[in-house]
Amino acid sequence: MAIDRQTVKKIAMLAKIRVSEDELNSFGQELGQIMKWIEQLQEIKILQDMPDMNSIQSPLPRRADEVNDGGYPEKILANAPDKMHDFFCVPKVVE
Repeated sequence: MAIDRQTVKKIAMLAKIRVSEDELNSFGQELGQIMKWIEQLQEIKILQDMPDMNSIQSPLPRRADEVNDGGYPEKILANAPDKMHDFFCVPKVVE
């Protein structure tokens, strides 16, 4: 596919790039080669219902959703600036 100078100028304007008059022919040839490559890609036959490569039909293993304290409050509160009865103590913010 040949791309003429006017098309290259329009593409350059839309892309907001400056193309000198000397470069118009070379850019036209390069864009023509890119369009040929795209046409070759369109000729490739692909399956319409291609399976996803990352999908697995088996369900993921799940654990029970149980609330717990972690079982080690002393480790959690080890670096707390102030604590009382296994809880963080924070200053009152709102009067």
